[in-house]
Amino acid sequence: MRVGVVGAGAVGGAIAALLARGGHEVEVTARGAHLEAIREGGIRLCGGWGEYTAAVTASEQLTRSAELVIVATKAQDAVAAIRENVALMRGVPVLIVQNGLDGISNAQAASPRSDIVGALATFASSYLSPGVITITTPGPTYVGVAEHGNDVPARYVAGILNAVMPTSVVVNFRGAQWTKLVINQVNALPAITGMSVQGVVADRHLRRIMTASMRENVWIGMRSRVTFATLQGLSNRGLRLFAALPLWIAQVLPALMSRRIGATPNPGSTLQSIRRGQATEIDYLNGAVVRAAEAIGRSAPVNATLVEMVHEVEASGVFLTPDQVADRIR
Repeated sequence: MRVGVVGAGAVGGAIAALLARGGHEVEVTARGAHLEAIREGGIRLCGGWGEYTAAVTASEQLTRSAELVIVATKAQDAVAAIRENVALMRGVPVLIVQNGLDGISNAQAASPRSDIVGALATFASSYLSPGVITITTPGPTYVGVAEHGNDVPARYVAGILNAVMPTSVVVNFRGAQWTKLVINQVNALPAITGMSVQGVVADRHLRRIMTASMRENVWIGMRSRVTFATLQGLSNRGLRLFAALPLWIAQVLPALMSRRIGATPNPGSTLQSIRRGQATEIDYLNGAVVRAAEAIGRSAPVNATLVEMVHEVEASGVFLTPDQVADRIR
């Protein structure tokens, strides 16, 4: 099958390499040194899903028609990337692998003649050098459609992906997006401090702040009448219990998440963006919680402060110490 992957970064590059390993004809989009490295030597996949160098076609934009298009850019870049490639997306299933809550609706507006399928990747991968994608923690990918949408395209896409990587259909995709937001709460503090996810969780002050941001996320979801979908062991019942526990007990959750990530230091996707000098998608992670709170007349002060601090680090290039972060969030 001919597959186009728009955005061959940590997630998109991993998916592209796995599809190529599965025998599909893959074209990817990339830019700069990453594009040149892929053109010269392919995408080198290593880590949790084995070692493989994928020979793929690479350009700044898609150059040929495909039977499936996967958009795996950062959330803030997705609409522009779709518009750049929309001529080759019409009438083709388009899979949006995106964090946050707005991926499907934004893609539907940008490419209204495509069947839009959402996806949430729960594997952890790193793109720290051009042409190389490292899987630090394998995990499944979940696909679904907007509420009350036709799920046939989602099942079609899931069948293709599941042949090369663990993939399943989730019926309650909105609930899955909210659960993924909780999982993505591990990203902000590494981006602010320059520490790994494991290092943040090991620090007792930062662990408390991460726990508080997760609880705030769950509270806003509950007040928005969300039923959380089950992802990575997090369920609707479990998250509601987590939100009700005292903070000192609730810290067990980020500790368990850190253990699941394993011993290999995981920088998180937001810190990876900062290290590459790129804009982060923090406005679609913690920022999504802030906007959801405002939509129901509430506030999310912990998440709002984390968003502010990430933007400060983006602008200054200077990481904050754990004590500085703790002073800002009491």
